[in-house]
Amino acid sequence: MSDFQDNYFGRSIKSAPPQQALSKPYINLLRNQLDFTRVPFSDRGSRLLIYQTAYQCQFYIKLAERLTSIDPGIETYLRRPPFIHNLHLIDAEGELIEFEVTSYPHMLYLNTRLGEFGLLFTDNNTITFGIPPEVTAGISFHVSPQLWKTLDSGGEFKSIRNLAYTTNGRQLRNEIVPEGGGYTVNFIIDACEDCTINLLVGADLPTRGEPKRYSEVISAAEGRWKEWFSKVPPVADEYLRSYAYAWWIMGNNLIRPSGSIAYEAMMPSKNSYVGLWLWDSAMHSLAFRHIDPELARNQIRSMLAFQLEDGMLPDAIYDEGVISMIDHPYTSEVTKPPILAWAALKLHETNPDLDFLKEIYIPLVRWNAWWFSQNDDDVDGLAQYNHPYSSGLDDNPLWDYGMPVESPDLNTYLCVQMGSLALMAEALGMEAESAMWRRRAKAIVGRMISDFWDEDTGIFRATFDHTPVPVVTPFNLYPLWTGQLPVNIRDALLAHLTNPEEFWGELAIPSVSRRDHHFEPDTMWRGPIWVNINYFFIEALMQAGFDELADTLRTNTLKLITNESSMHEYYNAETGLPCPKAADAFGWTAAVFIDLAITASKTHALKQQGLPNREIQ
Repeated sequence: MSDFQDNYFGRSIKSAPPQQALSKPYINLLRNQLDFTRVPFSDRGSRLLIYQTAYQCQFYIKLAERLTSIDPGIETYLRRPPFIHNLHLIDAEGELIEFEVTSYPHMLYLNTRLGEFGLLFTDNNTITFGIPPEVTAGISFHVSPQLWKTLDSGGEFKSIRNLAYTTNGRQLRNEIVPEGGGYTVNFIIDACEDCTINLLVGADLPTRGEPKRYSEVISAAEGRWKEWFSKVPPVADEYLRSYAYAWWIMGNNLIRPSGSIAYEAMMPSKNSYVGLWLWDSAMHSLAFRHIDPELARNQIRSMLAFQLEDGMLPDAIYDEGVISMIDHPYTSEVTKPPILAWAALKLHETNPDLDFLKEIYIPLVRWNAWWFSQNDDDVDGLAQYNHPYSSGLDDNPLWDYGMPVESPDLNTYLCVQMGSLALMAEALGMEAESAMWRRRAKAIVGRMISDFWDEDTGIFRATFDHTPVPVVTPFNLYPLWTGQLPVNIRDALLAHLTNPEEFWGELAIPSVSRRDHHFEPDTMWRGPIWVNINYFFIEALMQAGFDELADTLRTNTLKLITNESSMHEYYNAETGLPCPKAADAFGWTAAVFIDLAITASKTHALKQQGLPNREIQ
């Protein structure tokens, strides 16, 4: 069995074979597969989110914006009411028109007693209703363009966003009625051929002109999504529906540059996680590298654009600023695990670009240095978490006993990061620097064995105040990923990982051991399965030469995701069902599924040809 030097640091950087356009009609595969009572109907780049109400014949529209200058607070956007609600079709008498929806990625067809209406995006700021020709009908909605509140000294009103509505039909009724702290609009037209009603929402509305014809809007919207899907690599038929859905999430969750968002980038969820998160952005790039390497690079650039003077990278970035400090449950700087170099190297292997490596190398070196200069209070060569959220494992029981915590997961990430920097330096012709990174990576493994390894339990212990934290999680097994462990330690970790009473089985890998008294299978990081963690262990097993175990974990991870109609943030470790508080249509679940489905499909093809799995690594 090879060590990490051979499997990770020593692997060559080469490009993958050219991707082939897939002929499968993904738009049709997703017909009626998108439940917009749970996830938003949006469009690439847009901040407008359209939901159906439980009643089905009405919609409401939310904004994928934090607007902290209007309503301060890191999470107040989660409680902000819809910008537009009670949006529905009305007939000539102003009565609600009931409809049934046929949904596609590019539009919703609304089937009614008066004919077929349409709902889709003209552009990022414009929602368009298509009206059947020679029909008298329109829309009604309530808009709340302001937030207001009383203060000890009085009160205040703040503007949210501007709204305009237009048509190329003949207006018959146009009412704006102040009520309920906002305005109710009833807008009825005589529809011509190719007739539309448009809602324009934004900070600055464009100069009003003649709305586009309905047929033009449909053609452009369908064309955008066809072009998106035309780039995706082929996969096995068993993954196609979920694969199409995953690529829809990857496109639907993209936002255009605005304010502190310097590049087109992907939110983990346009509703639940408004902004860009550090390690999410790295995971998102795993999928984008298969269709658009520049888009993948921009996920990394978006985070590096706001590197702080001391080298730290912030936890999250949103339109109006960055999140680099949090006051709960501890007041501390907050970031996320250092995996950008690892993700950048994966992108480079798929699509080599030395100019990009030159661009990001020094910022990543500074990022690595920050961990050791600002997060090693006892100067023992092992970095610590000063805030639970910096781990990404917000409520994991590893942090229950106090902070800061020196943890094997963080120091494994740093080992992998330094291995990635070694390969980058080598590609850039800096052989001495590459050798230095390899030495440092090897040294941190030695420090982990010295300080974290618990011979009695056969795991690496996290420590608080130099005392082992009495919790068993997969993060205690993370040094397996380094590939540099002695055989006895490696085998002890594998024994824990592959024990179905702890972590293994069809439902793997729980974020706390099933045997641990802290295990809660439905509570965020206290037991549920997170597929990004599975992804890291699949890579660790492949590096260690345990291909069959890696294949098993990959297969079970894909099955976990395909068993559900949507893709969720995390899953119950006992039932495999999405947990009640897990975000829906979640970004890195989609990204991991895409990358694993592509790999699994290639692996299957290689097996049929009698070739080893390693040909695709």
